Formats: sequence, C-alpha cells, structure tokens
Amino acid sequence: MITHARVECRKLCNLILSRHFLKSVIISTTTGWIAQPSAAVSPSLRGVDLKSEFPCSASMDATDTDNIKSRACGVSPPESDVSLTMYHASHHVMRQMSRPSELIVSPTFAAPAFRTLAAQRPFTSHLVPQDELKPTTPKQSVNSSTENGIKPAQSVTRGAENAPLAEEISPKLEEAVQRGFESLRRLQKSDGSFGQGRFGEHVGITSLCAIALMADGNVPGRGEFGDCVQKALDFVLSHSTETGLLVSDDTHGPMYGHGFATLFLGEIYGMNQDDDRVRDALVRAVQLIVSSQNDEGGWRYNPVPADADVSVTICEIMALRSARNAGIKVPKSTIDDAIRYVRSCQNDDGGFRYMKEVSGSAWPRTAAGIASLFYAGVYEDQSIDRGLDYLTRNAFPRGTGGIGVGFAQQHYFYGHYYAVQAMYLAGGERWKNWWPAIRDELIAKQNADGTWTDQQVGEAYGTAMALIVLQMPKRYLPIFQR
Repeated sequence: MITHARVECRKLCNLILSRHFLKSVIISTTTGWIAQPSAAVSPSLRGVDLKSEFPCSASMDATDTDNIKSRACGVSPPESDVSLTMYHASHHVMRQMSRPSELIVSPTFAAPAFRTLAAQRPFTSHLVPQDELKPTTPKQSVNSSTENGIKPAQSVTRGAENAPLAEEISPKLEEAVQRGFESLRRLQKSDGSFGQGRFGEHVGITSLCAIALMADGNVPGRGEFGDCVQKALDFVLSHSTETGLLVSDDTHGPMYGHGFATLFLGEIYGMNQDDDRVRDALVRAVQLIVSSQNDEGGWRYNPVPADADVSVTICEIMALRSARNAGIKVPKSTIDDAIRYVRSCQNDDGGFRYMKEVSGSAWPRTAAGIASLFYAGVYEDQSIDRGLDYLTRNAFPRGTGGIGVGFAQQHYFYGHYYAVQAMYLAGGERWKNWWPAIRDELIAKQNADGTWTDQQVGEAYGTAMALIVLQMPKRYLPIFQR
C-alpha cells in the first residue's frame, strides 16, 4: 500500500512538473522518497532521505492513496497528516516552478523549515526562516501581549491558502488574465518601466506590473512573460540609490513607490537568491524603511521619521514581510511598533481612518489596515474581525451587475487590491463569499484591449492591480501566504 501511495504521488508531482515543461527524477525506495539531481535540483536536497525527515511518510495506508489522488489537487486539504503533507507538497512544487535556478522535486517538503510539517498548522510560507518566525506566531507576536490590554489570541485559524474553493479559477478568468498579460507587454516601455503622465517611469507601478506577471509563475528567464519581468527588474535596480531609496527622478511621495518596489525585490530574491544586485538593493531598501519609521510606528510619503498614515504604512509592512520571508533580517521592534500604529487608527465602527488623528472611516484604507495586521503576523484579533465586518458592509463587490459608479470610485483598485488579500488571509466564509463577486466584477469591467483603467493613475496601474486580484487563487506568490 505504501508503494502504491508513492506511485500516485509521483504521478501527481510529475504531472505538475510536466505542465511547466520541466523534467525531474523522483525515486521511491524502501527507505523513503529521495530527491535526486535532475535538470535543476536544489543542491541542499540531493540525496535527502525524506523518510527520516517525515516519519509519517512510512505510515500510509490504502485510504491515503485515495486522499492523495482526489485531494492533492482538489478543492480542500485532507485531514490525515500524511495526505495533508502530500497536499502541501503539490502546492509547494507548483510554487517552485517560479524559481529560475532551483527546483525541489519531492512529494513532501524537504527544506529544513518544514521537517515537522505535519504538526505545523496552519501552513506557513516556505520562504520564512524558522529563526525569523517569532513575530508571526501567536505566542510571540504583539497580539499575545497584554501590555496594551489586548486579549491574547487563543488559536490561529486557517486562511484560504490551503483551502481552495470549487471553480475558483474559471475559463473566463484565465482568458481575462491572458489578455491582461498581453496588454502589459504592450504597455511596457523600452527601458522596462510602466506608467503614464505624471506617473510615468514609476518604480512602484513598474513593480506592481511585474508582480502581476509573477503571480502566474513568470520570472526572469522563465515563463512566457519572463522577459517583461527581467526588464522591469533591471529598471527598478537602475533606480536604487546609495541611501537605499528606490525612486525615479520625478516621483512625488517616493515611499509609496519604494514600498511596492521593495516588495517586488523581496519576491524576486525569495525565488532566486543568485543575483547579488537584488540582495544588495533589497538590504539597503529594508534598512531605509526601518530607519524612516516615525515614533508612532508608521510611515509617510517621504523617507524621514516625521508623520505617518495607514496608506503608506501598509506598503512598508508588506515590503518588510516579503524581505523577511526571503531571509533578510527585520527587527521585531519595527513590526511591533507598526502593529501599535495601525491599531491606533481604527474607529469604533471597525473602519480605519487615514491618520492617527480623529477622522472618518473609508473602506480602501480599512482594507489596508486589516492587511497590515495580517502581514505583521496578527491573525486572531478583534480589530481584524471588526475591520472585515466593516469591509463587508461597505465594499462588498457587486459581481456582474450594477457596478458602474462603484467601479469608477476613487481608490477602487487600491482598495480591492488589499481587500481581496484580507479576505483570502481570513479564509472561510469570508473568502467564499467575497471571491466570486470580485472576480466576476473585474472580469466584467475589463476593457476590449485587455486593460483595466484607473481614472487617477492610468491603465498600467489599473491592469496590474486587477491582475493581482484575479490571480489570488493561483497561490504562487509567497507574500500571500501566512
């Protein structure tokens, strides 16, 4: 029975690999699965005995075979530890397709961070080093502290990262995404940048466009649009200054662009750590973010520790999370201070105001506030629940009907970029209800040329944001995992 289960998992992994036109060698022996060198196998995994890494791999029975076959690429993760491990394995292999120089070919995780995967629930991003996890676990994060009178979280619920819905990705969605990719190729300038008008040659918009392409596995050297990502990367790196600021010459409020660009570099470096240029620029960019945090714990338009607002703060928190996931050190105190600042900006109605000073709530910055807490490692908290309730009341997508005014409203794409992440990380019924509505709404409003238009910032920005939202269920990008 064990051999049969292994054969089924091998078929699964090879099927996934062949979909991306890659070849691998996965050998099953009496001592367990062993990852062997193929065209591109991580050197650290060659010859790893996965039975010793995963004792549960030797305890499969006939029922696990059915679980592996029906659930590993299905609509929900199985409950048994073994088949859950195999389920995670399929998603891990899928995400590894975006690594330009490495491919982990094994039916279970062999990376050191996942040697006890069966006992680790919920799933944690495979790019988070164990020694950097303290700020994101319930026992260590700020939300488990009582210094601010906040009740400690009792448990951490699963998000949607390992609980896909039935028919999350429809043929219409795939068609819309492909048309969007082709429009981005047309919109990219010869220097690799994206943007128009006063947002022309913008590092932030360029980075968002590249992230949208990466969400389908396109990376430098791989994928139909890998060349576009490479050109965008070259453009961003060419605008890395000695201070660490990532900025084009005429950018207003550079910390927006800097945050998005640092996020882009963090995702690139997490997938391929061979480019020293990326690491050097990323380290300097992170240091600048850390040094420009103000006393309240937030960030503002310029890289100086003066005032702060929620809108810029979420950009920097996501950038720091991506960098930390990729192995770049981020001080825990920086994250803790950011959490305190974001919490201080929430109103009694559950919504978030723009700055700490008293003002009204708005749904786009509420989405940003919730996402800030999630990416800072706070997963169970009344602030999140109240914010999600506010979003549901004030910004629920209207699907394919009656969207005109809502779609054209200010900060529509910005708001839904963060709102879909918040619902995805919350998971459960919130994701189940939100996802089909925003998917259908965005598909219905795509322009004939494949773009989406943001009235304030332009087509490249609107298209990038829409594509990132529509590709959440693909689960490729590490930043969108808990």
